[in-house]
Amino acid sequence: MKTSIQVEPITSWTHYKKRPLVISGPCSAETEEQVLQTARELAASGKVDIFRAGIWKPRTRPGTFEGMGSAALPWLKRVKEETGLGIATEVANAKHVYEALKYGVDHLWIGARSTANPFVVQEIADALQGSDITVLVKNPINPELELWVGAIERIKKAGITKIGAIHRGFSSYEKTAFRNIPHWLIPVELKQRVENLPLICDPSHICGNRTLLLEISQKAMDLNFDGLMIESHIDPSVALSDAAQQVTPRTLTCIINRLVMRNPESTDSHFLNVLEELRGKIDIYDEQLIDILEKRMNVAKSIARYKKENSITILQTKRWAEVVQKIVALGEKKGLSNAFVNDMLRLIHQESINHQNQVMNDARIGSEELEEKVKNGVSPTG
Repeated sequence: MKTSIQVEPITSWTHYKKRPLVISGPCSAETEEQVLQTARELAASGKVDIFRAGIWKPRTRPGTFEGMGSAALPWLKRVKEETGLGIATEVANAKHVYEALKYGVDHLWIGARSTANPFVVQEIADALQGSDITVLVKNPINPELELWVGAIERIKKAGITKIGAIHRGFSSYEKTAFRNIPHWLIPVELKQRVENLPLICDPSHICGNRTLLLEISQKAMDLNFDGLMIESHIDPSVALSDAAQQVTPRTLTCIINRLVMRNPESTDSHFLNVLEELRGKIDIYDEQLIDILEKRMNVAKSIARYKKENSITILQTKRWAEVVQKIVALGEKKGLSNAFVNDMLRLIHQESINHQNQVMNDARIGSEELEEKVKNGVSPTG
């Protein structure tokens, strides 16, 4: 369901030249020399549009490097003057916003922790009133689409029209190859909800390491993301924060050069005809899936009636474990991932339980009706 939010397309952004828009720079601004040298090398590559650097660093625990603060803003201003790159930094409160605007920062982003807190987002939005600046909103730490949409709405209500979303992945207790799990369907859904919304992928925070950056960057391009935010440092080995996920400007250039850029649309009539035919097949299979699911739920209802007659509980854990094991193995033989089959079965099982619950309880009176009968001295069963 689309929202009423409308933002300007990325083509209206000051520093946008072509897809992908590339935002790069160190995780943290550490010294003036480090900032300027990194910026010069990135600018010389011809691959970067906007230079980013963390000035205020919200760290999980105190005692670690928390950024140079406002003292580093003149360094960013000098980057802009010397290289012509746009400059960007993260803000987490009203003071950060005022300071960044004072030094001519072109693009601000709201971090994942801040996006998760509506009070913080509103404070930032209030501070942005009357300014003409680009604001990028990172996804909240947990996979909550409504929080992400809500943050964008607050920024839009402040009069900001150049708004983009940054997908940096979502935290999880699961141990995976990623620092933050991508959950690609969430940013795709966000794009459908907000008209014209530019999507920027942050592979650095999704991966948490250098080795997967190209793979995740390519995935983002294949999903028609508008740009990339990749952390770059002149010497990542000595970086004061997130050293493992930063790359040198030279490596960044190699990553961008190796990306395969595909067109989001085509005017080739042969291609369009073949695509239409294949999509027609998909439509037929989707309808068949719905028919099969309807038949499955009808059988589930019959099972529920039989269980009800024999006073048997709905959930049979052992039986369900056997079903999952068998279908996951079958799916693997058919080229379907275990994660997909497990997710599909979980949703089907939940819907089946809902149907069975309805059958089991269709003859029971509701709690409000029961209370009314007792209040009036009427037998609940009479």
